[in-house]
Amino acid sequence: MVVQYQGKQNGVPTTFTIRIIGNNLSKSSSNYQVDLLVSNKQLPTFTTSIHQSLYNCLKEIYLFRKHNHINFDAASETVSTQLVPYDLVLYNSNKKVLFLE
Repeated sequence: MVVQYQGKQNGVPTTFTIRIIGNNLSKSSSNYQVDLLVSNKQLPTFTTSIHQSLYNCLKEIYLFRKHNHINFDAASETVSTQLVPYDLVLYNSNKKVLFLE
C-alpha cells in the first residue's frame, strides 16, 4: 500500500510517500515494514524497518517527522489503488498517530 501526502520539510514544499508492506506470516500474526520517501529518496527512520504492528510503524514515522520538522497536510492524502483491503482499514484506524500534536 502506498500513501502520499503533500507537506513541508523545513519550510520547503515537497511530496512525502509512505510505503506500507504487510507480510502476513500466519493467520495470527503479521509483520509490517514502512518506508518514508521524499520525492523518490528514502529517508532513514530511527529503529528497525520491520514491526509487528502497523501502529508502531506509524508512530516511528511520527517521531521521525517531529524530530526533522516535517509537516504533512492530512487533506492531501492519496492512497494507491493496489492495496490489501485489510491494510487500508488498519491504516485508517491507526493514521491518527501521524498527526498527533
